[in-house]
Amino acid sequence: MFLSGPYGPGIMFFILGGDGKEYGPVSVAKIQEWMTAGRANLQTKARRANDTDWQTLADFAEFNPAAAPAPAAPDALPPVVPEATSPAPATAAATVLSGTPAEIAAVMIARSPGLEVFSCISRSFDLWKANFLPLVGVTALSMLIQMILGFIPLVSLVNTFFLAGIFTGGLYYYYLGKIRGEPREVGDIFAGFSRALVPLGLTTLVFMALMCIIMLPFFAPFFIAVMKFAAANQGAATPEIPELSTTMMALAAIGLIPLLYFSVSWSFAYALVIDQGLGPWTALEVSRRVITKHWFGMFGLMICAAILGALGLVAFFVGIVFTLPLTIGSLLYAYEDLCRPPAP
Repeated sequence: MFLSGPYGPGIMFFILGGDGKEYGPVSVAKIQEWMTAGRANLQTKARRANDTDWQTLADFAEFNPAAAPAPAAPDALPPVVPEATSPAPATAAATVLSGTPAEIAAVMIARSPGLEVFSCISRSFDLWKANFLPLVGVTALSMLIQMILGFIPLVSLVNTFFLAGIFTGGLYYYYLGKIRGEPREVGDIFAGFSRALVPLGLTTLVFMALMCIIMLPFFAPFFIAVMKFAAANQGAATPEIPELSTTMMALAAIGLIPLLYFSVSWSFAYALVIDQGLGPWTALEVSRRVITKHWFGMFGLMICAAILGALGLVAFFVGIVFTLPLTIGSLLYAYEDLCRPPAP
């Protein structure tokens, strides 16, 4: 519940974002909408437009009724001001969206201000500078755990087809908290196991199954030719390179188009599952519909992210630990702009 009346109208606030920048001035009603949507909470730093002191939203009566002084009764001692209620936990689950994927995506598209590629990269860089050690540390830890799992027989298959999505969702949960100025701990990178274990795992399975179905008509002839070549030349000292027909090569080239389209379009799926409680198929379809409206911008963002990743690989693979947080941050700032815009 928020207070109405003399506190709300006409008063403007500045908000301190998770990237350390000031945003505003914005109205009380707008901040209340952001709080309802999960984009701000009682721990978010703010100040009135005519003030210079930063406080938490919990300190303002406009957002925390417990902070408002109760009116004194006539000829009576001033009442005891109730102690402020505890801030809403940052780990509380986001409001689960309802409706069909088309309806959910339509709401997001209507509210979205659009995608600015260089703004996403710039904000990610600011976040990276402000949280360098935490972001690098949790990213390296998540990569190390998955690398270890990859060397264990059978477990590596489970990791590839199920656990990878859970680790990705947990890492996104950590980054989104940092972006929104919410408290996060190292253990939050495992939040996928407690918040959305099955949905995240199934998202990976559905994602890979759909990719195989998409690729099958285009790449099946190529793979069959390679397998026949391997069987025919098994044990041969000088195997002959198989001839690939023009049709086969053309099919493989054409197959890259849907492969590239869906790879980019499903980029928000894990974030939608861990952050907004969507199911696997709904998350994939909402992500596809939202990103399709800004597909070339997202593709450009992914190209920039790939360049950053390549720079990390050049540095003997160690550098990717430092560049990957920039890539993840850029992606999730795009997610914030397109899938978590404030209500109008």
